Parts: sequence; structure tokens; C-alpha cells
Amino acid sequence: MDLRFGDSKPTDEERAAVDALLGPPESSWEGADRTDADLRWARGGREARGRRDLLLPGLHAVNDRVGWISEGALDYLCRRLTVPPSEAYGVATFYAMFSVRPRPATVLHVCTDLACAAAGAGALCAGIESRLGTTPGTDGTGGISGVSVERSPCLGLCERAPAALAIRAGDPVRTAVSAPATVESAVLAATAPDAAPDEPPAVMAVPQAGDPALTLLRRIGVADPESLDDYRAHGGYAALRRAFALGPAGVIREVTDSGLVGRGGAAFPTGRKWQATASQPDRPHHLVCNADESEPGTFKDRVIMEGDPYALVEAMTIAAYATGAHKGHLYLRGEYPRALHRMRYAIDRARARGLLGDDILGQGFAFDIEIRRGAGAYICGEETALFSSIEGYRGEPRSKPPFPVEKGLFGKPTVENNVETLVNVLPVLTMGAPAYAAIGTERSTGPKLFCVSGSVGRPGVYEVPFGATLGELLELADVRDGLRAVLLGGAAGGFVRAAELGIPLTFEGTRQAGTTLGSGVVMAFDDTVPLPRLLLRIAQFFRDESCGQCVPCRVGTVRQEEALTRIVERTGAGAAGDIALLREVGSAMRDASICGLGQTAWNAVESAIDRLGAYE
Repeated sequence: MDLRFGDSKPTDEERAAVDALLGPPESSWEGADRTDADLRWARGGREARGRRDLLLPGLHAVNDRVGWISEGALDYLCRRLTVPPSEAYGVATFYAMFSVRPRPATVLHVCTDLACAAAGAGALCAGIESRLGTTPGTDGTGGISGVSVERSPCLGLCERAPAALAIRAGDPVRTAVSAPATVESAVLAATAPDAAPDEPPAVMAVPQAGDPALTLLRRIGVADPESLDDYRAHGGYAALRRAFALGPAGVIREVTDSGLVGRGGAAFPTGRKWQATASQPDRPHHLVCNADESEPGTFKDRVIMEGDPYALVEAMTIAAYATGAHKGHLYLRGEYPRALHRMRYAIDRARARGLLGDDILGQGFAFDIEIRRGAGAYICGEETALFSSIEGYRGEPRSKPPFPVEKGLFGKPTVENNVETLVNVLPVLTMGAPAYAAIGTERSTGPKLFCVSGSVGRPGVYEVPFGATLGELLELADVRDGLRAVLLGGAAGGFVRAAELGIPLTFEGTRQAGTTLGSGVVMAFDDTVPLPRLLLRIAQFFRDESCGQCVPCRVGTVRQEEALTRIVERTGAGAAGDIALLREVGSAMRDASICGLGQTAWNAVESAIDRLGAYE
């Protein structure tokens, strides 16, 4: 890709896709037909560069309409936003869901990650490729079906593994989910997405649905997720009314006293983060909800957004009120089409009813939410990489300090929380901090959501109080006989033995046991799962998802995969040299990587070697 604008022109369809987002161009400097007036002065400049954050939505617009991003379309988008083509090319090629090479309008993403791999994803892919006549080992094209088959990382449908997602470009774009997928259902989703069966309701992913003891999941399966009136009839917006009664400082004090900590894995005290943001004199403040859950095995945020979307809208409004933010960004992963539809609808309805906008509930507080779609990049789950993505740059993490509460999104004070953390704020305010803190343990308060999948009879999202044991959770999920190991925390977590089911599911309990809760993944594997190949899949995941910014991670994830590839068919003494290399590489990644991806890329492999004797 040249550093300069080329001679390629967008097609009418590509131009229409960009113009639908940005409006028609005002001058030839932006791609319109040249007039005499355009020769007298240049337009755009700082104003156009101030719209750099529309680069990612612009790439989505073209990709959704056509199925791939041509050089002409990229040039046109760059002219509209005054972005150097080389930089835009770097952004477009950063995300797995975009393509800068021609491909069919329909792309079938078939998950080959941990839960789906254990459920037969390899055979499913082979069957689909054979049926559609595509070429395995390439970009998935080569057949006569007009479908590109792409082997994908986790699609967040682990409770219905194996899973496939079909996306057909057009106006409008069409999607279809097949899960649990068969060759026939996946092919139908790809070739006739409008004829594919509807997804099961979100309540099907909540085995405890209807239990009156639930706190976070109590409305799923009980209230209509698309009805604002039904949400309010089941307690909705009581928390926001109490927030207005307490005032911003009172809300932060209540959240702090509750002991609520982040549920994304870092477990940072939420009240401290909110207070640090609220106290910053620099304005404006920003609120970002991280709904880009891409950790293999994680799907709790998807279930909340599909089954109780207004809860997230209300929780974001409370967080914004407490921290002095008037604009919120919901960064939602691109593989969640139904969650996207539900959240768009919920935001529109809330805005129409005066629950978002310039004067919420007549309190004089202004706040609104904008949805930004991710495009297939695990690293964008890291908060600063997420900020870069929203701003229109490659989703690469930033060095800290400065921390986001000082300089976050657009260089302004920013509070960032994930979906589960935010919806926990609702019971904190409706129950009161003391009652909330009484749930769980002294150091891990409140309820916790766990994503249980793998060798269990009832996979899904479970809500249990902190302090329940791993065995108790797996008993709820009807764990199958022959359990060999459990992966806690996803690919960035660690394995524990079947004999260690007494581990308490708290931050301090798992830490003492030498593992982590992470994002709440609990993936069970029986003795039919080939553990060495599972570890190799984890290594491949981290190699693919490394942003490449820092050497320890960029090189280390490749070396880790190479070593595991060499020993996947060898055990015992033959693997000793590569295991020693793995320890050296893993230690370097953990100590020297910029962000959590590289720092945790060795965790699961290390635990499998040391706790499970994976290569003995």
C-alpha cells in the first residue's frame, strides 16, 4: 500500500456505504467532483482529522456492504477523514473480520477454539469445506458456492458448541448463527441466512433461569428483553432513581463500601476507579463499557446484553452520573449480531423515553451512549488498546502511566468497566452497600457469573456467590464422568486437576491455589480430550492475537507455538528440551510484555505441564 493516495476509484456501492455514514462530500478535497471554488482553498484539515474515530465505523460500512475493502474504497474513506492511506491500511489489516483482498460476499466463521475443538470442530470444518467445495488451508475460498469459510477463534457461543456464524454482505447485512452446528445447519446458514432457524432465546444459556434467589440474572427469561415497560415493571430504573437521590459522591461511596471489584480479571476496586476519574479537573470525562469479551470460553456479557439489555443502559447511566461523563461508548465485539441488535434497540427506546439524552428523568443530567463495533481482535479487550481502536488506530496497548483515569479515551479522564461489573452496580444501589457486601466473602463480595462449558451436561452462565467451590459449581452444571482437568479463566488462565474441586471461587482462594478466576471461564475436560493438542490450540490463539507491538510477545508467542508443535506427538525425555525452552520463553513474556496478553500467554501451558503432567 502506497503512502500516498492512488488512482483507484471506489465503486458506486462503496461510495454509497461511506456516504451513508459520513454524509455526502462537500468538496473535491473529500472526493466530490471538482469545482472552480475547490481550487481556491482547501477544506477539511483539523475538522476532518477530528473525525478520525469514524475510521473503524467506515471500514465496517464498506465491509458490511461489499464483503471486503478495496483499495479504491479505502482511498475514498481516507480522503473523507484526511487519514493517510498507509495508516488506514494498517488499521484495516489489524482486524480479523476485515479483508483487503477480494472474497465472496458471504463469510462463514467456524469456531475452532477450545470448547468447540473439544466438541468436534475439526470434523465440522472438514465437512463444511467438503460440502461447499472450498479449499482448506487457504483463505477458505476456491469453491463454486460463493462462500468463504474461515476457521475462527471463539465466537462466544461455548454453551452451544460447536458454533458457526454466517455473515452475508449487503444492504442490509445479513447474519445467521448455527449452534450447535452440524454440516447441514452451517451450510444452510451460509447459503440461505434468511431461511436459517432463529437463535434460541438468551434464557436457554441460563440453566438457573427463574430462580428467585438470582440477583444479576433474575430478569432473564422473566422479562421481555425488548420491552422497556417490562424492564421497569421488574425493578428497572429503581437504581438510577436512588443514584439521583444520593448524588455522584454518594453513589461512589456506596460502590466503594460494597467492595465491588472489576469482573474482567484484574479485580481492581470499582469505587476507587470511579473516584479517581471523577476527581480529575480535566474535561470532558468519558465512560467506556468493554463488551469485547473475546477470552475463549467467555459468553456472560453476551447473555446479559441479549437477555437484559436495559440493565446495561441503566448501569452505564449511573456510572456516567457518578464520574461526570456525558458520553458513553459501548465497545461491542463484532461477532455478536443479536447483542448488537438488542443494545441498539434498547438505547433507542431509552432515548425516546427520556432515559438517555439531555435531561434524564428531569434531573438536568445529560448522557448518551454510542455503540462501537469491534472487528475481531482479542487484544482490544485490554482497556488502552480498546481506546486506540475507538480513536481509529490499530488496537495496540499503551504504556502506563499515565493511567486511563488521567488520560484515557481521546486523552481525557476515562472510566472503563466491563458489562458484568457495571450491572453489579444496580443491586449495590437497590440493596444498599451493606447487604451487597454480605454476599460472598469478606474480600470477594457479591455474586459472580461463571461461564461453564465443555464436559458438562448443562453448560451455560451460572450465578453463584463468591465462596462457592469449584466442585459445587460443576455439580450444578452436571459435570460428566471421567473429568480430567478444569481450565479456569480461559486461555489466559490455568488448569487445575480433577482432585482440586474444593478450590473456593474467590479472588483470594484461587490465588492461594496458584490459579486465577480471570473472566469467569470454567471449562471442564474429560479424558477423551487430547490435552497436548488443546495446549497447541491455546498457543496458536495467542500467536494469532498478539498485536506484535512488543518483541517479547511478538516473538515469544511464535516460539511457544513452535515448541508445542514439535512435542505434540512426543512425550517424556524427548520433550524435555522443548519444555525447558518453553519455560524460558514464558518467563520472558511474563516479565517483559507490555500488556496482559503476553504476560499471561504462558499461564495455561505452564499449569498443564506442572499440575497435569501434560507431556509425561
